[in-house]
Amino acid sequence: MIARGKNASDLFPAVVKNVACKNIEVKKLVYVYLVRYAEEQQDLALLSISTFQRGLKDPNQLIRASALRVLSSIRVTIIVPIMMLAIKEAASDMSPYVRKTAAHAIPKLYSLDPEQKDCLIEVIEKLLADKTTLVAGSVVMAFEEVCPERIDLIHKNYRKLCNLLIDVEEWGQVVIINMLTRYARTQFLNPNMNEDKEEKEKKKTEATAVVKRKPYVMDPDHRLLLRNTKPLLQSRNAAVVMAVAQLYFHLAPKAEVGVIAKALVRLMRSHSEVQYVVLQNVATMSIKRRGMFEPYLKSFYIRSTDPTQIKVLKLEVLTNLANETNISTILREFQTYIKSNDKDFVAATIQAIGRCATNIGEVRDTCLNGLVQLLSNRDELVVAESVVVIKKLLQMQPEQHSDIIKHMAKLTDNIQVPMARASILWLIGEYCEHVPKIAPDVLRKMAKTFTNEEDIVKLQIINLAAKLYLTNSKQTKLLTQYVLNLAKYDQNYDIRDRARFIRQLIVPTDKSGALSKYAKKLFLALKPAPVLESPFKDRDHFQLGSLSHLLNAKAGGYQVLPDWPEAAPDPSVRNVEVKESVRAVETVTARDRGPLGAPQNPRGSSGEDEKKSEKKSKPRIGNSESESEEDDDSESESSESEEEESEEESEEETKKKKKVGVQVFATICKPAWLNMQFLLNPLPVSVLQTIIPSGNLKTYELLHRITGEGLSVEYCFSRQPFSPDPHMVAVKIQFTNSATSEAKSLHMEDAKLQSGMRIKEFPEIEVLPAGETLSVVMGIDFCDSTQAANFQLCTHTRKFFVSIQPPVGELMMPIFMTENEFKKEQGQLMGMNEITEKLTLEEKCQGEHAVVQRVTTAANLSRVPCGSDKECRFAGKTVTSGSLVLVSVVTKEDGAAQLTVNCEKMVIGTMLVKDILQALTQ
Repeated sequence: MIARGKNASDLFPAVVKNVACKNIEVKKLVYVYLVRYAEEQQDLALLSISTFQRGLKDPNQLIRASALRVLSSIRVTIIVPIMMLAIKEAASDMSPYVRKTAAHAIPKLYSLDPEQKDCLIEVIEKLLADKTTLVAGSVVMAFEEVCPERIDLIHKNYRKLCNLLIDVEEWGQVVIINMLTRYARTQFLNPNMNEDKEEKEKKKTEATAVVKRKPYVMDPDHRLLLRNTKPLLQSRNAAVVMAVAQLYFHLAPKAEVGVIAKALVRLMRSHSEVQYVVLQNVATMSIKRRGMFEPYLKSFYIRSTDPTQIKVLKLEVLTNLANETNISTILREFQTYIKSNDKDFVAATIQAIGRCATNIGEVRDTCLNGLVQLLSNRDELVVAESVVVIKKLLQMQPEQHSDIIKHMAKLTDNIQVPMARASILWLIGEYCEHVPKIAPDVLRKMAKTFTNEEDIVKLQIINLAAKLYLTNSKQTKLLTQYVLNLAKYDQNYDIRDRARFIRQLIVPTDKSGALSKYAKKLFLALKPAPVLESPFKDRDHFQLGSLSHLLNAKAGGYQVLPDWPEAAPDPSVRNVEVKESVRAVETVTARDRGPLGAPQNPRGSSGEDEKKSEKKSKPRIGNSESESEEDDDSESESSESEEEESEEESEEETKKKKKVGVQVFATICKPAWLNMQFLLNPLPVSVLQTIIPSGNLKTYELLHRITGEGLSVEYCFSRQPFSPDPHMVAVKIQFTNSATSEAKSLHMEDAKLQSGMRIKEFPEIEVLPAGETLSVVMGIDFCDSTQAANFQLCTHTRKFFVSIQPPVGELMMPIFMTENEFKKEQGQLMGMNEITEKLTLEEKCQGEHAVVQRVTTAANLSRVPCGSDKECRFAGKTVTSGSLVLVSVVTKEDGAAQLTVNCEKMVIGTMLVKDILQALTQ
């Protein structure tokens, strides 16, 4: 009902009572409903606050986040302390999703009670230090809403935000970029300040030589921001591209701003709404950065399918880009546009021609002649707009264009558009001295039709009569009196008042004699020529891409773009102290690794440091820390005496090698870069057999013998490493020829795979005799997905379309892991990476052996040692990406059990839970 727009507020009591339901799916839906109607039904929502508080401590991160979202949506000041406490606790939550929700709740609480600003700033400061990309965009948005003036909170997080920017979600990227734009305008110097000063000096003193200044050296942090935002120009999100474009326009040196032009032109192929916003910003940029868009001039040509508002903006850009080189091409385009049926677009084109004539003097006469030809157009709007533009152009050089004024005077008999007639009369009256013979005749014709003219034309006839009376009273005195008498009795009071006013000014009487002296100064004063400017001029004082820039007016909530500082602020405020533990980790990860993943001795390090690092890097396999320490000590002692007693202790060495082999395998099978070392240096099969579970492998039918005309094909996932490519899943295929004749040339063709998937074909089988069975192995890289691999299975006579679709459990490979390592990795895969389900085991499924057998059958995982017989743990990683997969099953005496899956890839984790649940409950 809510999705369809229907009002469901009447059902609030019936829905809210289900907030205590134990079903997670129902609880999620109730929370969604409460977010929608909590503000409208505040009293009823307050009754369930205790339930929300319990939800804040729920094991499921989605429930915790939803509870906080509902709590912050209740607009009642009495629960502000509860909301404040909930936000503080959520800011320290293990789940980044809950911390993100806490950041979203901060502006809601601030709008409800601004007095909580100091406490909220503390939470914002804490969340700004969060290193998770999921939180970054939300906390910056909270910062912008609550305390945008606290620029000191950004100092120590500036570099981190710049580096995280590429991995943040698109909405967060826009928010962070806009905030960093204003930050950079307060912390760095203008990179174009030397060029701007030289231009000003050239304007002041063109004759004198300008002193060359030292080149400006850009701050490294300024360069960091530009470098990290540049790749986002390739983003699929138009808002992100627009945000980067405005950042470069406001912050980058002039020589580097051009990189945004191609990205903005690309956005013009998007929807009309996106085009409108982009063209608004391009129109502003093209005034000061004309050369940036000149190579893309044809991209701004107008299409017949463009909406009117898009056409007008493209006209604006073309006019801004017009210069002596390309003006002929642009004017030819304008001539085509005038033939359009869109009247508003034609009017805008005529105005654009007038602006081109104003800006480029070489084409002024050409534009005037073209506009004069438009006066004979049948469309009234075209004629009126042409007359208005001609009038503005003639005001610049009226003495050189008296012929045009005469031509326009002759058109008064044909032109019926009131605005056009009024403009012609104004021109003749303003420059009556240039056409002394024609002006009185025009007034004579207008006096005949005075009573039938529109009001705007009547007013200009009165003005023309007044000006002619002052310049040529002998010929026009009687005509003027006649016109004023007609106007005296007109129905429109504006015309009556104008006639009375002008009569008192120009007609000499005893009372008005003093006024008539100033009549010429009043009516025949020199009027400044109009300036045809772009409406986007000086609009860049608003931050580009903002609503204020779009409206050309300051909108609510707009933050003014700061001016560049005159002196560079202290750059040391952005230096962050690195803790020793962090430095140690960074040092280890940066070292060159040996063939089995052991760190080599870095240059300049002492032997003692090398021994310490080797001791720290050794994995521990014992059940307790003390045992592992003793093992390490014994190994170090034996390594020192190894050269002296090598012959006598050969048996002990072989045992030790086996132990070290298992230890190395444990080290190799850890996540991150260690997995790559295992791929490059696989362990012997004897070691792998200790961790790969044995048992009957499930067989699937690929081709039935009836369909295959006697040839049947089955396949299974062998769960063995595929030696040609360790990123592929090994698939064992068994051919059985039940026909009476032999099958020849068995091979595969025409593999149709999803994006990223690869396949390694099995070698061609030349002959398969009748009644024989043969097995081959092929490799498929499923890209950690359960998408089917489709291909053709071919013989010398037939082709069969077949497909292999893997269960999610076959996309993994087992790894060895100690109990301590399992707990550590499981602790890092909490929140959204953890899925927990409760189930009841039947009697035949109870017991450690039954659980292990069913889990390893459902998924290719290895058993992890565990001190408790009530808990079974399993570990593995995905074949393609090496993402860690952890499974634990905790059983109780009554048959109740809890299944927990921790996986870096949430989709795989969800699918694996379903498969293991099915295996344990069958």
